[in-house]
Amino acid sequence: MVIPENSSIVIFGASGDLTFRKLIPALYHLYANKQLPASFAILGASRTFYSDESFRDKLRHSMQELEKTDPATLDAFMAHVHYQSFNISDTHEYHHLTERLDALADQYGFTQRNTLFYLATPPKLYNSIPASLAEHGLNDESTGWKRLVVEKPFGYDLASARQLDKDIHAHFAEHQIYRIDHYLGKETVQNLLVFRFSNAMFEPLWNRNFIDYVEITGAEHLGVEGRGGYYDQSGAVRDMFQNHLLQVLALVAMEPPAQINADAMRDEVFKALQSLEPLSDDDLTNNLVLGQYTESLVGGNALPGYRNEPGVAEDSRTETYVGLKMFINNWRWNGVPFYVRTGKRLPTRVTEVVIHFKQTPHPVFGKNAPENRLVIRIQPDEGIQMSFGLKEPGAGFNAKAVNMDFHYASLEETQMLTAYERLLLDALKGDATLFARSDAVEACWQFVEPILQYKENDKALFGYACGTWGPKEADQLLERDGHAWRFPCKNLTDTEYCEL
Repeated sequence: MVIPENSSIVIFGASGDLTFRKLIPALYHLYANKQLPASFAILGASRTFYSDESFRDKLRHSMQELEKTDPATLDAFMAHVHYQSFNISDTHEYHHLTERLDALADQYGFTQRNTLFYLATPPKLYNSIPASLAEHGLNDESTGWKRLVVEKPFGYDLASARQLDKDIHAHFAEHQIYRIDHYLGKETVQNLLVFRFSNAMFEPLWNRNFIDYVEITGAEHLGVEGRGGYYDQSGAVRDMFQNHLLQVLALVAMEPPAQINADAMRDEVFKALQSLEPLSDDDLTNNLVLGQYTESLVGGNALPGYRNEPGVAEDSRTETYVGLKMFINNWRWNGVPFYVRTGKRLPTRVTEVVIHFKQTPHPVFGKNAPENRLVIRIQPDEGIQMSFGLKEPGAGFNAKAVNMDFHYASLEETQMLTAYERLLLDALKGDATLFARSDAVEACWQFVEPILQYKENDKALFGYACGTWGPKEADQLLERDGHAWRFPCKNLTDTEYCEL
């Protein structure tokens, strides 16, 4: 196991929810599992005033509420946590940061000034923080590596994404920039690549000759959960489709990389995204479904419609659901439809990829043969399920669908890193394999730009009741091709009941 070099980790926006719920717990788990360097410092930075001790106390309380922790390990970890209060919007105040980093370098005996800067801030600061760091020499790698971790969203549309990219690149080189998408840190997303490319029984089938169609679902059970003001300016296309689901699609569709390293992997991801067939006016009219959830009674609970959520305009036309039939223009996938959907207030929280193989051409079985299907579950109940036909007991040769499945939970002795643990560790090691590159981000925005323009023209928006699988028009996307969505349960395997 490779341990990262000694370094400082600066978290901008350290008083925010992301730091308390995700970043500090992830760093604590890495520390507890002895995956952080022997000498490291975590420095929270925000305008909110804390002393080192009051910040540690608040983090400790938050951690103890979230999970069980070992008191001695937690205390030892917290000794590495520090805090610096200053106005991170004001370039002139960054001398406080440089002085504190100098003091921590002396305290911890850093011979190299390796520093990871994590932007856990509102996106409006993504342009100014890198500029302020550069003005104070904190992007200079002559004294050790300097890396910048940027949370999504990477822009609001194609034009703003290009401008953000230009602004950050004015101060940091591409090899220093780590655009984090926590979906790519999930073990099952990474396993897509191993499953495809390490198994000779699957890769030869992974093309238009054997695959009928592909489904990708990113369903959320919850609504906007108090984030109505933000979400009403974003919508499902920007919040989930443009980044998470297109990145997952690229991993499903990409060609085998020449090597397993950041450059080779990200080259193939970019090529896959470049090959997406541009959306025509006909596609927008006939192959795109935008929806918005309406009030409904679910499990005896009255759930409000989207327009009744706090912070949402009462006449809002923001989509909470998007379903799209799309194609990839290359040799491997020509003519194979990819059906992608995401939405809020659906029956359960689940993200999965479903590969539907073509029916057997054998005349004895023909259309009566069970479908061969591969389900790659990303969350929850992470695992893989394969469906195929076997002879039904009794007379004759009737085929019956049976399943084989693998659950990651069965690997009891294996310590699985959470998405943020994996991505933070990779950033500290300088491994950018699972981080989005600028050309891939631009390719995603380029693909969805027609959808964003279509939305601006107040085109069709279909209602769907909370607790359902979206508008009926989304079902029709597949029905007219003779297909149907898989309606997944919380549990991966098909059982006599469905746990929602």
